[in-house]
Amino acid sequence: MQLQDLLYGVTIKELVGKTDREIAALNFDSRKVAKDDVFFAIVGTAADGHQYISQTVSQGAAVIICENLPEIEDYSVTYVKVDNTSVALGIMAGNFYGNPSKELKLVGITGTNGKTTIATILYKLFKDLGYKTGLISTVENFVNNTVVPSTHTTPNPVALNHLLKDMVDAGCDYCFMEVSSHAVSQHRIEGLTFSGGVFSNLTHDHLDFHKTFDAYLKAKKTFFDMLPKSAFALTNIDDKNGMVMLQNTKAHKKTYALKQLADFKAKIVENGFAGLHLDIDNEDVYFKLIGSFNAYNLLAVYGTAILLEQDKLKVLTLLSRLTGAEGRFDYIVSDDKIIGIVDYAHTPDAVQNVLNTIADIRKGNEQVITVIGCGGDRDKTKRPIMAQVACDWSDKVILTSDNPRTENPQSIIDDMEVGVSPSNKRKTLSILDRKEAIKTACHLAQSGDIILIAGKGHEKYQEINGVRNHFDDKEILLEQFNPRR
Repeated sequence: MQLQDLLYGVTIKELVGKTDREIAALNFDSRKVAKDDVFFAIVGTAADGHQYISQTVSQGAAVIICENLPEIEDYSVTYVKVDNTSVALGIMAGNFYGNPSKELKLVGITGTNGKTTIATILYKLFKDLGYKTGLISTVENFVNNTVVPSTHTTPNPVALNHLLKDMVDAGCDYCFMEVSSHAVSQHRIEGLTFSGGVFSNLTHDHLDFHKTFDAYLKAKKTFFDMLPKSAFALTNIDDKNGMVMLQNTKAHKKTYALKQLADFKAKIVENGFAGLHLDIDNEDVYFKLIGSFNAYNLLAVYGTAILLEQDKLKVLTLLSRLTGAEGRFDYIVSDDKIIGIVDYAHTPDAVQNVLNTIADIRKGNEQVITVIGCGGDRDKTKRPIMAQVACDWSDKVILTSDNPRTENPQSIIDDMEVGVSPSNKRKTLSILDRKEAIKTACHLAQSGDIILIAGKGHEKYQEINGVRNHFDDKEILLEQFNPRR
């Protein structure tokens, strides 16, 4: 593709060199730049891409997109100065792959909790409705029936547009994707055309990246500000920030709720390990998913499907048969009738939601044993809060390692222990080795008891000092249980 075509829609501050040249590939990683590539000098949190401009020129880069023009030594290279290199990357990646987001109905789901479940159920639902469908999520990506491994909640713009192009080529009609706050802040979704946006909820998370809750909220809101007039914006108005998301959107505003009047309304009739019984838009429906948080997720899915002009009764019938995403309230039962739950909950609110759900459906005489840790190199302020929530809502708590990354695992547990009150100390254990912590929980449990293993969910690894070692909470639980489903 010619550079002049790639630059369509990019606001150029200064241009040095010719634009009628053929481009081989787009790269923001200096190590991967080859002959006739475009290199994007991005100012990141760890490094500034401008430092590598001369290196990429020596590797054969034909074009440099930058925020600050360097001292030009090779005039055969084209230099394009822009306000924000990341924004330019998003727009140019779309152009490079023929703007695939315009060729299908792309719906983004954002919020602290529920993104993966909502996106995954929408993907399953629309497949069952007979459509070729794509999914971009934390757990895995799908191009219709083909699995594409997931590395980030929202991929980088080049990978993202490549994935969307594959979906278009496969004949997909819809794509449902998680939109993380990082992706919005880092302009990974720049240049995409969305048919709709969904907001689940907003609670304490990612303050290591955003620094303040207000900045985190603004990142989420920016996604809705970007939506076109032709799109819909569906929000959870039971969340105190639900309407804030829609303040400046040009999209059609729609709401869903369990507790107040909304465009899409549901009421929980019954909530147990057998599933949810909901009155949803005056229809009586039984669902396989469990918990009030999943009532919200199902309502968001239902509202989205109706806004995408699907038949109400057909949607509800198919939804009633579906299960959720892997590692989200994923439960198994041992031969001794011990219930084990693996959940991705890694924020104070998510942990409370899961434990509230367990409290709602327990009979009252069982123990709740919670195994919980916190990730390293992430928001430290939530560590004591998560321990406190776990202690307040459990009969026994085992503090353990999660993904310590480059931090000392014991230091993370020490931070968590600050949130353990004197009255809760007697029911709290600290076991550094996560496998031993899970095994201990199983040994402590008796028939009817409930074990919650929180934090990692679907993940099949534990990251220690930059190395990802195989680790699967559910696998270890199964080894201990010899269960039946």
